[in-house]
Amino acid sequence: MALLGALLLALLAGAHAELPGCKIRITSKALELVKQEGLRFLEQELETITIPDLRGKEGHFHYNISEMKVTELQLRTAELHFQPEQELVLQITNASLGLRFRRQLLYWFFYDGGYINASAEGVSIRTGLQLSQDSTGRIKVSNVSCEASVSRMHVTFGGTFKKVYDFLSTFIVSGMRFLLNQQICPVLHHAGMVLLNSLLDTVPVRSSVDELVGIDYSLLKDPAVSTSNLDMEFRGAFFPLAEGNWSLLNRAVEPQLQEEERMVYVAFSEFFFDSAMESYFRAGALRLSLEKDKVPQDLDMLLRATYFGSIVLLNPAVIDSPLKLELRAIAPPRCTIKPSGTTVSVTASVTISLVPGDLPEVQLSSMIMEARLSAKMALRGKALRTQLELRRFRIYSNQSALESLALIPLQAPLKTLLQIGVMPMLNERTWRGVQIPLPEGMTFVREVVTNHAGFLTVGADLHFAKGLREVIEKNRSANRRDAQAPSAPPPSTAAV
Repeated sequence: MALLGALLLALLAGAHAELPGCKIRITSKALELVKQEGLRFLEQELETITIPDLRGKEGHFHYNISEMKVTELQLRTAELHFQPEQELVLQITNASLGLRFRRQLLYWFFYDGGYINASAEGVSIRTGLQLSQDSTGRIKVSNVSCEASVSRMHVTFGGTFKKVYDFLSTFIVSGMRFLLNQQICPVLHHAGMVLLNSLLDTVPVRSSVDELVGIDYSLLKDPAVSTSNLDMEFRGAFFPLAEGNWSLLNRAVEPQLQEEERMVYVAFSEFFFDSAMESYFRAGALRLSLEKDKVPQDLDMLLRATYFGSIVLLNPAVIDSPLKLELRAIAPPRCTIKPSGTTVSVTASVTISLVPGDLPEVQLSSMIMEARLSAKMALRGKALRTQLELRRFRIYSNQSALESLALIPLQAPLKTLLQIGVMPMLNERTWRGVQIPLPEGMTFVREVVTNHAGFLTVGADLHFAKGLREVIEKNRSANRRDAQAPSAPPPSTAAV
């Protein structure tokens, strides 16, 4: 009975689980590129290691090793791989460090000092980054595991007390190796938990697309890591900025990612595009008004001739008034994705009126327009862009079939108006694109778009347009400036 209850709860939880509108897969093909950039970043971090001073006494000899700094780092063998369930693991073997430090020796009343070089050989580092979602839905490094060891160190002493140093080298080298071992992992922990997380802070989670609409890229669950991929599921939902808490219910097909040939794959369901169009519809953006000289002259003459009788019957005095065409979507457009292509279906009202100056508008006709647009998606940099093309178009009257027959002569001129006057404006907006959730400094190259039943995928390779260090320093500097900026004083309250 308990087993049946648990199964029922699991089914109910699965039934209410939110479906992703966007998925991203990073494959093992990307790890070599990430490793190269990561090693450059890691070298810069390890070179900042600060090693404590080493002081000691053996009999009458007092020694002090201070100002130890890393001068050179060689990471000869490194491997980056995925480790289930949530880790990205970097394994470094047979690395070497060049060191420089200041030596001071006091024997009775005799003193010797100076700087000397040393080397640490057989350095091994294994660090794992555990990835998860935080409370805001952002991907974060939630834990850093680290193991580091230095198998041997070499120091060549010289000077007046060379034989004394050689005698003490066992104590000094062992102490230096111990201190170096203790400093590597704290540096890596800081790099992961602080620096890399500041890089992940540049990934958009909930941000504005333009002045009307925003997009929510919150992670729906922790990233899933297999031996060959890292998969992330995002809400991928647009929303009108004026209704920040509004959300469209996702009933679309869940996008699937099966491919592994490219470095990264991004999948978008029909819901992703439907939520965008519904958000613009709710924001009142899917309407267009053309009047006066914006109405093509040929169409103006045709419309006046078509509705001449109506004008005479309604109000002959306004016969020379400017003409106005108003197009307004009467329902949110819908996107359909098939292997053969992507289409957008639009239903709108078309109202034809005369605008006689200061007098009320005189409506001549109102009709329904149905249009089908083909949509071609492209990923440029890290923005998903859309190019629309009018494929099918028809107008009809919602009053009578006889009136629909009378509208046939307007079919071709209105279609031409849409192609010449409306589609360029739509494409200017859709070609701006929407940003994909990638960190700053990373872009997509060599993109290939593939349509499936109910979703599309974009396969691409990654490119680092900026180094990790550059992005991290820029972001941290901006955060410091924001933290130091004086806050606005609280509003004053008048005594009553």
